[in-house]
Amino acid sequence: MTEMTTQTVRALESSMTRKPRRRRRPNAVFWLALPLVVIAAIVVLLPLTGLLPGTEQNLAATRLPPAFVEGGSWAHPMGTDKLGRDVFTQLVEAGSLTLTIGVIGALVAIGPGTLLGVLAGYYRGWVDRVISILIDAQLALPFVLVALAIISSTGGGMLVLFVVLAITGWAPVARVTRSATMSIRERQFVLGLHAAGASEPRIIFRHLVPNLAGTVVALATLQVGIAILIESALSFLGLGVQPPAISWGSMLATGQSELTQSWWIAVFPGVAITLVVLLVNLLGDALLTTYDPRKRQR
Repeated sequence: MTEMTTQTVRALESSMTRKPRRRRRPNAVFWLALPLVVIAAIVVLLPLTGLLPGTEQNLAATRLPPAFVEGGSWAHPMGTDKLGRDVFTQLVEAGSLTLTIGVIGALVAIGPGTLLGVLAGYYRGWVDRVISILIDAQLALPFVLVALAIISSTGGGMLVLFVVLAITGWAPVARVTRSATMSIRERQFVLGLHAAGASEPRIIFRHLVPNLAGTVVALATLQVGIAILIESALSFLGLGVQPPAISWGSMLATGQSELTQSWWIAVFPGVAITLVVLLVNLLGDALLTTYDPRKRQR
């Protein structure tokens, strides 16, 4: 009997599971991903070339304006700060740390968020109610208060920053994966596997999770932008990246007091944050529209 059930399940898996259709990726995805790849390559590879001016202090060249402004020099294309350090070099080095924090922050939020969302969407009932209450409670808490509570009790540090990103980021992921799981759960091949006696772990990990892969990738992309914004906000408040390390958020905090006389110190990292987060969010939206199972069924 067990052998017959196993054969039935395997037959259903081979005949009813939908094979991924080859689809042409939307042009929007390519054109949004391309500038992000270029930015990532610049901040990762350019410091290795030895072409950057360096971040040494030069009190004879303090607050030099950008090269395209009168009085500027192409030796410092984005100008210098109050200590004579090259702003472009700082922007590149800070970008490497900011993007790293964004990617790792997205990963630590995607893991628990996806797991809880799948459990809530698959089992429903009291499991769904409990997880939904946790999601609503987390979304209702201002992330700054959560960060303050955690950092003040632990003393801060990079590991604590990732904990903050995980705690503040899992709930939106769980909410979307919960809805997507509920949609996939009602498909004919899943119902057929239930009727054939397939085990729940087999259905979840061999069928539900693979069908959620596209949605999870899209959510991870969106989460990178959220993590960058959270890190930048915390660093601006002095709660994130600590010296001597620098991020775009800490550069923004340093330059905000210089806006009236040296606007470029704060404007360039602000533009970098805005541009990267905008591109990441647009890319995530494009991916989510492409891969969300709720939209594909329409």
